[in-house]
Amino acid sequence: METTKRKRLERKGWKVGTVQEFLGLSNEETAYIEVKLALSKTFQRRRREKRLTQQQAARLLKSSQSRVAKMEAGDPSVSLDLLVRSLLALGTPKRALGRILSSS
Repeated sequence: METTKRKRLERKGWKVGTVQEFLGLSNEETAYIEVKLALSKTFQRRRREKRLTQQQAARLLKSSQSRVAKMEAGDPSVSLDLLVRSLLALGTPKRALGRILSSS
Protein backbone atom coordinates (compact mmCIF):
# COMPACT_ATOMS: atom_id res chain seq x y z
CA MET A 1 0.00 0.00 0.00
CA GLU A 2 1.22 3.47 -0.81
CA THR A 3 2.53 5.43 2.16
CA THR A 4 0.27 8.41 1.46
CA LYS A 5 -2.81 6.22 1.30
CA ARG A 6 -1.82 4.42 4.48
CA LYS A 7 -1.30 7.70 6.36
CA ARG A 8 -4.61 9.07 5.10
CA LEU A 9 -6.46 5.96 6.32
CA GLU A 10 -4.71 6.06 9.69
CA ARG A 11 -5.63 9.76 10.12
CA LYS A 12 -9.26 8.80 9.57
CA GLY A 13 -9.05 6.21 12.35
CA TRP A 14 -8.43 3.07 10.32
CA LYS A 15 -5.91 0.55 11.57
CA VAL A 16 -3.64 -0.72 8.82
CA GLY A 17 -1.85 -4.02 9.34
CA THR A 18 -0.99 -7.36 7.85
CA VAL A 19 -3.14 -10.42 7.31
CA GLN A 20 -0.96 -12.18 9.88
CA GLU A 21 -1.79 -9.54 12.49
CA PHE A 22 -5.49 -9.49 11.60
CA LEU A 23 -5.89 -13.26 11.86
CA GLY A 24 -3.45 -13.69 14.73
CA LEU A 25 -1.31 -16.19 12.84
CA SER A 26 2.05 -17.41 14.03
CA ASN A 27 5.10 -17.09 11.77
CA GLU A 28 4.86 -20.83 11.08
CA GLU A 29 1.19 -20.64 10.10
CA THR A 30 1.91 -17.72 7.79
CA ALA A 31 4.82 -19.57 6.17
CA TYR A 32 2.66 -22.67 5.67
CA ILE A 33 -0.03 -20.64 3.91
CA GLU A 34 2.54 -18.92 1.71
CA VAL A 35 4.06 -22.26 0.68
CA LYS A 36 0.64 -23.72 -0.10
CA LEU A 37 -0.36 -20.71 -2.21
CA ALA A 38 2.95 -20.77 -4.09
CA LEU A 39 2.48 -24.47 -4.90
CA SER A 40 -1.13 -23.87 -5.96
CA LYS A 41 -0.20 -21.03 -8.31
CA THR A 42 2.70 -23.04 -9.73
CA PHE A 43 0.39 -25.99 -10.34
CA GLN A 44 -2.05 -23.76 -12.23
CA ARG A 45 0.76 -22.19 -14.27
CA ARG A 46 2.28 -25.57 -15.15
CA ARG A 47 -1.11 -26.97 -16.19
CA ARG A 48 -1.70 -24.00 -18.47
CA GLU A 49 1.84 -24.20 -19.90
CA LYS A 50 1.11 -27.80 -20.84
CA ARG A 51 -2.17 -26.62 -22.40
CA LEU A 52 -4.21 -28.98 -20.26
CA THR A 53 -7.77 -28.30 -19.21
CA GLN A 54 -8.67 -28.96 -15.59
CA GLN A 55 -10.51 -32.06 -16.80
CA GLN A 56 -7.43 -33.37 -18.63
CA ALA A 57 -5.21 -32.66 -15.64
CA ALA A 58 -7.71 -34.48 -13.42
CA ARG A 59 -7.54 -37.56 -15.65
CA LEU A 60 -3.74 -37.46 -15.55
CA LEU A 61 -3.82 -37.24 -11.75
CA LYS A 62 -6.64 -39.81 -11.40
CA SER A 63 -8.74 -37.17 -9.70
CA SER A 64 -11.72 -34.95 -10.50
CA GLN A 65 -11.99 -31.58 -12.21
CA SER A 66 -13.44 -30.06 -9.04
CA ARG A 67 -10.41 -31.28 -7.07
CA VAL A 68 -8.07 -29.67 -9.61
CA ALA A 69 -10.03 -26.41 -9.26
CA LYS A 70 -9.64 -26.60 -5.48
CA MET A 71 -5.91 -27.25 -5.86
CA GLU A 72 -5.52 -24.16 -8.01
CA ALA A 73 -7.56 -22.04 -5.60
CA GLY A 74 -5.47 -23.05 -2.58
CA ASP A 75 -8.47 -24.64 -0.89
CA PRO A 76 -7.75 -25.67 2.72
CA SER A 77 -8.94 -29.22 2.03
CA VAL A 78 -6.05 -29.80 -0.40
CA SER A 79 -2.93 -31.22 1.22
CA LEU A 80 0.64 -30.16 0.49
CA ASP A 81 1.29 -33.79 -0.37
CA LEU A 82 -1.30 -33.72 -3.16
CA LEU A 83 0.07 -30.46 -4.56
CA VAL A 84 3.64 -31.76 -4.61
CA ARG A 85 2.66 -35.12 -6.16
CA SER A 86 0.57 -33.34 -8.78
CA LEU A 87 3.38 -30.97 -9.69
CA LEU A 88 5.72 -33.92 -10.10
CA ALA A 89 3.11 -35.65 -12.29
CA LEU A 90 3.06 -32.56 -14.51
CA GLY A 91 6.82 -32.91 -14.95
CA THR A 92 7.99 -30.25 -12.52
CA PRO A 93 11.66 -30.90 -11.70
CA LYS A 94 12.54 -31.49 -8.04
CA ARG A 95 14.91 -28.52 -8.14
CA ALA A 96 12.02 -26.27 -9.19
CA LEU A 97 9.98 -27.53 -6.24
CA GLY A 98 12.93 -26.77 -3.99
CA ARG A 99 13.10 -23.21 -5.33
CA ILE A 100 9.36 -22.75 -4.74
CA LEU A 101 9.72 -23.94 -1.15
CA SER A 102 12.82 -21.88 -0.45
CA SER A 103 11.40 -18.65 -1.91
CA SER A 104 8.07 -18.82 -0.06
